[in-house]
Amino acid sequence: MRNFKLILQYEGTRYQGWQRQESTDNTIQGKLEALLTKMTGQKVEIQGSGRTDAGVHALGQVANFHADTEMEPQEILEYMNRYLPEDIGVIEVREVSERFHSRLNAKGKTYCYRVICSTLPDVFDRRFAHILTETVDIQAMRRASEYLLGTHDFKAFTSNKRGKKSTVRTIEEIRIEKAVSTSMCMQGAADEILFTFRGNGFLYHMVRIITGTLLEVGTNKRRPEEIKDILASGSRENAGELVPARGLALMEVRY
Repeated sequence: MRNFKLILQYEGTRYQGWQRQESTDNTIQGKLEALLTKMTGQKVEIQGSGRTDAGVHALGQVANFHADTEMEPQEILEYMNRYLPEDIGVIEVREVSERFHSRLNAKGKTYCYRVICSTLPDVFDRRFAHILTETVDIQAMRRASEYLLGTHDFKAFTSNKRGKKSTVRTIEEIRIEKAVSTSMCMQGAADEILFTFRGNGFLYHMVRIITGTLLEVGTNKRRPEEIKDILASGSRENAGELVPARGLALMEVRY
């Protein structure tokens, strides 16, 4: 059996997340496995580096699959891009060692959450950004984010209440940057805020809850110092809102 590593991009808008489900075939994993099974003539299971939620996008998702095939990586890439839906794309295929596993071998990930601050609707970016009608204090959010850097128990920042696995994670970097929106319909009338999170791993909904909490700091609903107390509490009820999935994208997986 040969082992192939894929780097994928997808727009998550119309999919029920990454993970295959018995109730629907409308998942990223389901679409990929169906195509690879048809391509190879054998049942193929694909492993992703992580499970992106419904509506979340990816620019650098990593996956791998094993198959007994004589096809070369370039042939696989061309075949997949010919028959996949236009909102899923394969940007690299490489043969790797038998023991490579996209999830178990991952050392870290980078996510980006995109916010557009505007009182006007955004027709062209509505599927790729959270539209916020309020202005935000970036400096306050940056001060708040400093409390999240390093290794902490992020139990207060996950929606998974029943998990038995450790909720300790390390966030290496949080960048909060302001840029003039490039949206076609805004014509410079809006501010775009990019939240970039780099860490060794992220819990279920963790990035979206942290972003929602930081936005509450930025709109003067919380003080930056409250982040420390939220972490210490370990209670999801003390953290901020879960922002919409559409603003989130998996940018990179590191090995």
